[in-house]
Amino acid sequence: MDHTYEELKSKTVAQLREIAKGIKNEAVKGYTQMNKEHLLETVCKALGVDMKKHHEIKKGLNKAAIKSKIRGLKKKREEALAARDHVQLKVIRHQIHKLKRKIRKVMV
Repeated sequence: MDHTYEELKSKTVAQLREIAKGIKNEAVKGYTQMNKEHLLETVCKALGVDMKKHHEIKKGLNKAAIKSKIRGLKKKREEALAARDHVQLKVIRHQIHKLKRKIRKVMV
């Protein structure tokens, strides 16, 4: 029976212990004494379930290009700080903010 991380995370401690009971692996040894956080980690490790949440990006967005623009703007921001150009600094910070929001908006 295949499990996903989200499915396992939504289960109760008792349900996780039932799953751990059926696993013949050294990683789940002592499962009756574990709290949910540790139990979830060991069950995922024993079953080979990836615990990291992977974000998918909607088509039509080049995340790498946007991130390179952000890096360029950060360099300009440092220059504006050194020059004490507060008007330009505000504009650059706003542009960085908009680009970051654009990336976050399309993450699924």
